[in-house]
This record gives sequence, C-alpha cells and structure tokens, in this order.
Amino acid sequence: MDARERHLRLLTETIEAVNSTLDLQEVLALVATKVAGALEADACFVYLYDDRSDELVLRATHGTPIDEMSRRPRMRPGEGITGSAAAARAPVMLEAQAHLDPRFKNFPNLPEDEYESILAVPILTRDGTLEGALNVRTREPRAFSEDEVELLLAIAAQVAQSIEHAKLYSEAQRRVHELEALARISEAVQDSLYLEESLEAIVKTTMDALGATGAALVLDDGRIAWPEGVASTHAVRQALTWRGRQIGELVADRETTFSEADRELLASIATHAAVALEHGRAVMRGVLAQEIHHRVKNNLQTVASLLRLQARAADAVDPREALEHSVNRILAIAAVHELLTERRDEDVELADLFDRLRSMLVQGVGGGKDVSATFASVTLSGARATAVALVFAELLQNALEHGGDRISVELEQRNGDLVLAIADDGAGLGDAPSGTGLSIVRALVRDELRGTLELASGPGARAEVVFPA
Repeated sequence: MDARERHLRLLTETIEAVNSTLDLQEVLALVATKVAGALEADACFVYLYDDRSDELVLRATHGTPIDEMSRRPRMRPGEGITGSAAAARAPVMLEAQAHLDPRFKNFPNLPEDEYESILAVPILTRDGTLEGALNVRTREPRAFSEDEVELLLAIAAQVAQSIEHAKLYSEAQRRVHELEALARISEAVQDSLYLEESLEAIVKTTMDALGATGAALVLDDGRIAWPEGVASTHAVRQALTWRGRQIGELVADRETTFSEADRELLASIATHAAVALEHGRAVMRGVLAQEIHHRVKNNLQTVASLLRLQARAADAVDPREALEHSVNRILAIAAVHELLTERRDEDVELADLFDRLRSMLVQGVGGGKDVSATFASVTLSGARATAVALVFAELLQNALEHGGDRISVELEQRNGDLVLAIADDGAGLGDAPSGTGLSIVRALVRDELRGTLELASGPGARAEVVFPA
C-alpha cells in the first residue's frame, strides 16, 4: 500500500506540474524532470511525434542537456528501443546492457550507452493517437516493477492530453502572431503614401513574423526592391500574384527550415505585398499621367505662344522659313522629353540635350559648317531644360544661317551660374540685331531662366546667356 500511495502521489504531482502551463516546450521539460524524479531514474528522454515526417523527435531531456546537442536526435516509430515502444503501442523494458540490444539506435551526440537499463512507453491519447514516447534510464541495472510500469503508462496518458492542449495553445498563439503581423502590414500599406515605405514595412514584418535572418521583395523584372538582413542556410520563395499573373516574389532566409505553417504565413503576407505593390504602381501611374498631361499642356501652350509671336512679327518673313523655324522649336521641346523618357528621371543632362540639338540643326541647315562644342556636365529639371533647349536651338540656328564657317559652342559653370556661349567667325551682328528668334530668346532668358543675354559683334558674333544653376 505504501508503494501504491507513493506512486499515486507522484502521479498527481506530475500531472499537476505538466498541467500548470500551456507552453509546449515547458510541458515537455517538466515531464522529463518530474518523471525522472517519480521513478528515481538517472535520465529521462521525451520524444514528440511529428506526423508530417513520421518521426519521433527528441524535445526534452533530464540528465543530458538537449542544448548541448549539435543535431536533435530523431527516429521513426519502430527504430530504436523507444521507437519500438511507440510502434507497438506498448512498454518495452530492458534490465541491463540495453545498448547491446539489436533494437538499440545509437546517436553520436546522445551518450545513451552509459545507461544500463531502459523503460520506454508510448505517449498515446485516449483514442490511441500517437503523440510521442518517453523513456527513463538508470546507470545501474534495474528491473522496473509492474507498478512502476503502470505508473509510467498513467503519466504518459495524462501527458498526451497536456501535449494536445499545449499544441492547440501553440497553434492559437501562432494564429494570433500571424494576424498581428498581417494587421501591421495592412496598416502600413494603408497609411503610407509611398510605395517604398510599404515595401519596407512588408519586408521587416516578414523577418519579425518568421524569425528570418533576411528577407527581400523581388519584382517581376528581377530588380530587388527592398532587401533587408542577410541570406542564410534555408530560403523560401513565395510568388506575388495579381489577377492571375506573377508580379514578383517574396523571399525569406533563416538558419532553420521553414514549416508548413511558416509557408502559409508567408503566402498570406505575399498576398498583402502584391496588393501593396500593385496599389503603389497604380498611384505612381496616376501621378505620372497627371505630370505628363501637365507637361504636354505647358509645352503646347509654349508652341502656341511661339507661333503667335511668329505671326505677329513686323518684318517680312518667308513662310517656308518661318515654318522650318517653328518645326525646329517643336523638335527642341521633343528632344527634352525624349531624354526624360530615356533616363526615367526628372532631370536632363544638358550635354546630351545639346549634342542631339546640334546634330539635328547641323544636318538641317548647317551647310557643311564646322561646329565645335565643349560642354560641362550639368543637369537641369525638365521644365528649365525646355527653355534652355529653345534658347540653344534659336542661337545655334541663327549662327548656322547667318554666321561664319566655324562655330563654337560652350557650356560652363561660373560662380554658381551656367554660361552658354555660341560664337562664329562671320561678319558680325550689324547695328541692331533683331528678329522673331531673338525676341523669343530674350523672353525665355528673362522670364523662364531668370538670366541675362549679351550679344557681342566684331570680329564675328558671340551670344552669351548667363543664368542661375
């Protein structure tokens, strides 16, 4: 009676201990400690059954710290003595020299051969579902009594329920964690007006939710939109899809493998990422379209103003020549937009712009003249570049039509200003240089560039435009 009372007390204490927490790892650690204490064993190993891999995985120990192991031992039901107990759904006991039994499975980082006896039992739920297995070991030979075997089976039966509850709790906690992560992403996507901020929030939340060492969004053109952290041993990729087409990938890295639950969470995050990416692109397309319409409207108004100015010219103008000049002005504006489109930027490199205009004008009206050019590396916004392009085209066209055989073009920076100079070796400008083209240049330099125009004559002609950089 004394032994049965002691076993009943030990069973009660063990059950109370393992039912005191819903944390799965804490439950397993308490099982190992309490069972070893209840049976006065030197060691206890607790294995949890992974039905996805059909393996028993060592999750907690007493007598041999699991943290010191380089690789977590695992076996299939039927392998090893503990696996045999799990497969048979029945206890297995060896009184001595257990490591010499044919069923014994050796793990290099688990020194089980130092133990003589072993008692292994399956951990089964009430309906017979396998949840795991556990064993107790002693360094001295020992025959466990029938009561001790029954005690260990009773403890294992109660532990199965505790493990089941802990798994449900762990799953609930994981779902809460997932929902919190998705909520943070949704909030970031809705609150941010900028695509880059949304992508940054998605990547950082992915790392936090999955415990990843690194993550990145890869767009459909192969460009990495937002990398964070560092790559690691294991990587998982999840496609970003929008209306049946792939628009990118969400990639995560970490030291350990990704579970099916991790992949499901990544798929949910990828859905939000696809929405954020497509929403951001739509906003950008809208902004871009608005900007394009604005620029087109402004440039059409500029063209209309130039044509009106041409029509109001007091001096007699050859209609064909007036039309050619108007065409060149429109082509100058088009050259600016061509460069903006190629660069996909808001700024224009003036050297590239002037080279294109020079080639166009020399080919059209140059008549074999020698045009040399020296251009400093300078960028201007699209709006200012349009005005500079028109000024450059007017001055160079005038030099090609009325100047000498050699023409020089220079662009330099001087004391915070930009200086555009066009000179030729011709007869000069005459007494009072005028004309529609020159009126256009003066108006653009004064109103658009906030600069000055100076004309010098003899020998040759020189036009110099100075405006703030």
